[in-house]
Amino acid sequence: MPTTAPHALSDVTASDGTLRRFLHGLPGVDAVGLEARAASLGTRSIKTTAKAYAIDLAISMVDLTTLEGADTPGKVRALGAKAVRPDPTDRSAPPTAAVCVYPDMVATAKEAVAGSTVKVASVATAFPAGRAPIAVKLADVREAVAAGADEIDMVIDRGAFLAGNYLKVYDEITAVKEACGTDARLKVIFETGELSTYDNIRRASWLGMLAGADFIKTSTGKVAVNATPANTLLMLEAVRDFRAQTGVQVGVKPAGGIRTSKDAIKFLVLVNETAGEDWLDNHWFRFGASSLLNDLLLQRQKLATGRYSGPDYVTVD
Repeated sequence: MPTTAPHALSDVTASDGTLRRFLHGLPGVDAVGLEARAASLGTRSIKTTAKAYAIDLAISMVDLTTLEGADTPGKVRALGAKAVRPDPTDRSAPPTAAVCVYPDMVATAKEAVAGSTVKVASVATAFPAGRAPIAVKLADVREAVAAGADEIDMVIDRGAFLAGNYLKVYDEITAVKEACGTDARLKVIFETGELSTYDNIRRASWLGMLAGADFIKTSTGKVAVNATPANTLLMLEAVRDFRAQTGVQVGVKPAGGIRTSKDAIKFLVLVNETAGEDWLDNHWFRFGASSLLNDLLLQRQKLATGRYSGPDYVTVD
């Protein structure tokens, strides 16, 4: 497998020893300071036209997702239709960024969003646990890409990472990136709730970026602790610093637990204040939070009409 990173820090991945020294040489995270800053930024008040802009921006950043064993072609087609036109009564509502499905549903999703700007993302690499041989993981990726996936959301081997086997994790990411070819962007999921410490989240962020991730992503949404303002802030700091050192821009995707427009706007403030305006675009920032879309639509309608609609105004995914 390739072990050369295509950027200015390629020398740090030359061996397991150099990679370990680099990752453990990253500054330690001040947990109290990190959480205090995230909480402080979350108190910013966004009103009127700025709020309307933020809501539309958040809608455009949603990866509308269904990852259940009971998924059917009909459910995926309905989700695709909602992604393309989130509010059938208001054509000014922007489409979402993507629809995210399992590899066997990629072709159905691709057909459902044909002719739109909505991307089709697919989880792969034995999602969500990542416990499978590398050959199986790569076959998973190739199947999704062959079916037309525009984006691949892979999970890292958390067991290998926590055991300190960083080069194994790096090699798996680079192999998956190669399997994506030139047609699919790669999102690397860390499952931050299983990494135990902020220092580990910082190390995982840099490891993923060194290996060629197009996005770094907090979570699968399948564990108790998913995206939080603090872990997302930490990852935003990492992509900002990585671009400063390498010139390479990497996206961020918090996933799981973001359910309200108020939550989404807090995360957009984090993006703007930490990474900067360059990341305020769905090419560089996403929400992995399907239930969020309904609240965004209800809040959008409230701003337009001055009243709240009932729950039947939006579809239940």
